[in-house]
Amino acid sequence: MMNASMGSFILIGSFVVMLIFKFPITFSLFLSSVFAAMYLNIPMMSIVQRLVSGVNSFSLLAIPFFILSGEIMSQGGISRRLVAFANALIGRVRGGLAQVNILASMFFGGISGSAVADVSSIGAMLIPMMVDDGYDPDFAVAVTVTSACEGILIPPSHNMIIFAMAAGGGVSVGKLFLGGLLPGVGLGLMLMIPTAIIAYMRGYPKEKGFGWKKTLKLARDAFFGLFTILIIMGGVISGVFTATESAAVAVVYSFIITFFVYREIPLKQMGSILRNSLKTLAMVMSLIAAASSFGYLMAFLRIPQAVTNGLLAISGNRVVLLLLINLMLLVLGTIMDMAPLIIITTPILYPVVVTHLGMDPIQFGIMMILNLAIGLTTPPVGSALFVGCSIGKIPIEKATKAIMPFYIMMVADLMLVTFFSPTTMFLPSLMN
Repeated sequence: MMNASMGSFILIGSFVVMLIFKFPITFSLFLSSVFAAMYLNIPMMSIVQRLVSGVNSFSLLAIPFFILSGEIMSQGGISRRLVAFANALIGRVRGGLAQVNILASMFFGGISGSAVADVSSIGAMLIPMMVDDGYDPDFAVAVTVTSACEGILIPPSHNMIIFAMAAGGGVSVGKLFLGGLLPGVGLGLMLMIPTAIIAYMRGYPKEKGFGWKKTLKLARDAFFGLFTILIIMGGVISGVFTATESAAVAVVYSFIITFFVYREIPLKQMGSILRNSLKTLAMVMSLIAAASSFGYLMAFLRIPQAVTNGLLAISGNRVVLLLLINLMLLVLGTIMDMAPLIIITTPILYPVVVTHLGMDPIQFGIMMILNLAIGLTTPPVGSALFVGCSIGKIPIEKATKAIMPFYIMMVADLMLVTFFSPTTMFLPSLMN
């Protein structure tokens, strides 16, 4: 018993200390696993095997394909076409460019599946445009950063694949994709509310309207990019191919559309696209590998069972427990990245939420991913927030203050996902 308690202290304590001293999170996870294994006399070969087995999964092959597909589309002119199409649809309202930002993120999220990619692509275009059009820089950054989180929920999302793996492989990726669709779109619609109120109060401008002829032309230009979503979702839902196979098909399709239909970039730029994709992939897969060894030791030390018993000892009330778990995930999301948190916290919280509270694994997955998506927009380590502030050239403190009304809407969407199951379960139920 003393061995297990001390081992748990070394594992968690060394990890927290390294985070405080700003070690890279991959090294923090791996080194804390090594320290705990040395204390527990677990052979180092077991830790190495866990590193390898953590990424040795057919389902995880979807991640490099989705990353590559999103990179091809983001560099190939798709973001500009989506912005133009969104502008034709809703740009003429008060604060239209801000609403265009939200709608374009909704479209682009269904292609990239990454909040940071969304901010980098859509934000690099729209934040300067909004500032030039008379919008306050902090408001432009706030809208861009929060709306980028739609891409985490709207399929495809490689974080859903990571969750399915962390949950033991028994959760359908196709159902997770469907489960995230309504919360993702709902998040966009909710963010439009404070955007409209602030735009009216500050007198932000309207964009010029487009005739039906121009709108149809812009819709046609954007169609090939948006069709990527139909390929992925349609293939997975119909059972024609798995999520991994759909990701591979998406790469081939995006390559053809980018280089032979849009033809905005030369074929030689594929080298740059591959390098950028490889950098992102290396970060994601190293995090998954390191988090797998960390998760193995947590299971060995029975930390999930201890957390389950501790939470149930606090309260047996379902609502109270779910609020506590949401609060815990929101706090963790402010200090750690999404992928390792999914791998670490899923096995800990799964027994509490699914086994004891009876929540469907699909609903739990979307609840967790939305929680951690909010963390991407919060200091001190919110990656989407950092990118947005860099583009908008404003300090994080100023952006965080401007984001406050949008946080309220994001938490409201989270409460819907947590306590109103049809939000996530209606579309997946159609697959049964």
